[in-house]
Amino acid sequence: MAIGRKISTLLIPVENQVRELDPKLLLACIAARRGFSSVIGSRREMEMRIDAFPRSIYLSKSMTVRSLLFFQVAHRLGHEIITWDEEALVHLPAETYFSRRLHPSAIGYVSRLLAWGEDNAELWRRYPALPTGTPIHVTGNPRGDFLRPELRRFHQAEARALREEYGSFILVNTNFNHVNAFGPDMNLFKPAAKPGRRPAFGRAARGMSRAYAEGLRDHKLAVFEAFQELIPRLEAACPDQTIVVRPHPTENHAVYRRIAAGCRRVRVTNEGNVVPWLMATRAVIHNGCTTGVEAYALGVPALSYRATVNEAYDYGFYRLPNLISHQCFDFAQLRDRLGEILAGKLGAAGGDARQALFARHMAAQDGPLACERIVAVIEGIGQQMAACARRIPFQRQQRWLIGQGLHALRHVKAKLPGSHNRPEFQRHRYPGLPLEALRAKLQKLQQTIGDDTAIDTQKITDAIFTISPKGCPFEG
Repeated sequence: MAIGRKISTLLIPVENQVRELDPKLLLACIAARRGFSSVIGSRREMEMRIDAFPRSIYLSKSMTVRSLLFFQVAHRLGHEIITWDEEALVHLPAETYFSRRLHPSAIGYVSRLLAWGEDNAELWRRYPALPTGTPIHVTGNPRGDFLRPELRRFHQAEARALREEYGSFILVNTNFNHVNAFGPDMNLFKPAAKPGRRPAFGRAARGMSRAYAEGLRDHKLAVFEAFQELIPRLEAACPDQTIVVRPHPTENHAVYRRIAAGCRRVRVTNEGNVVPWLMATRAVIHNGCTTGVEAYALGVPALSYRATVNEAYDYGFYRLPNLISHQCFDFAQLRDRLGEILAGKLGAAGGDARQALFARHMAAQDGPLACERIVAVIEGIGQQMAACARRIPFQRQQRWLIGQGLHALRHVKAKLPGSHNRPEFQRHRYPGLPLEALRAKLQKLQQTIGDDTAIDTQKITDAIFTISPKGCPFEG
């Protein structure tokens, strides 16, 4: 690439489709407005094909030990890595967060950090292994853009369709992926090899001390049991409402389906982005779930059901969503609060203290969109990359060998128990969508934000697409 030519390709990996795809498509739209081509799609496939892309800016969503090998390869191929942390809005206590979500070598390959809000930025500043001088930009996150009034109409038709399909409904959002994961090896602890034997750590316990993981497991199991008891009681207490149970994206749905089979008005689904569900529901019930934060931003009544309490975890980990919701400590209190909401006597939790807490955690709820702030950062990086062009050590044959090596590694890891690379788990998290459906989403997004940039969308694979300004085709 010639010196002086701006790097203009952005690689946008998507891991959990229902949670991430729409916000990242919005980012790609705004990037196209500023002259960038984006490659968007399955994180797993994109990483396996990283050798096939031109020198680009790679937008990662984590900096864990699992990112390290890929970061090393991507860096040597000439890609610039910038990162936000998808899990940093509702985060663990600092020391546990650092050991679980940050790896000192992985973060060394990151040139810019993009924070959800000032709380997230301050958390990173406290990290002892943060490389000196690493810029932290408080940009907000694209997921937060869809909570703003001007973007809500993107989901209005979906919300209307949900109300037509389910009638008046109460949304129960669960987050028991630590103890009810898609696969048992993905929980905090694996099933014990033999009765009476101490169970080994599962994938969810990575970076935790055994004492912390055991306490979290015990607390989450108690809350999980309370929610299983809650669902049929809620149906009985609210005879005019459908109860929609929406499990976490990496949870196993089986237990909820068993409960629903014994009820008349309980439905279980993880379909689509959560925002239209929140816009359509009368109220959302959760315990320490990010959905409580999203509901607060949308002005939707949220109730944190805390029938079992452990303050070390409820405020050390789940402080934000619990504090900005109506807190209910037993079923009678939940039933009464819910009755007030359904009668129109109680709305979303409010007050100056809650608003200040929310604003500290979630930036870009007014002024420029988070996506616009992120693209401004990316523009500066593209110009710097062009001005400081460096020699890429790999020739074409070597790049091919690297790609084959990555492919072989993923294949081996896919066979390991509890691996995130198992094909069935990848399909669960990223089922994909046809090219025409993607184009329809992009058109709707552009109409929502009043953007008339002509864009071209093409398919690279069934799970990876390019989004480019018209007349500036992707050069892959």
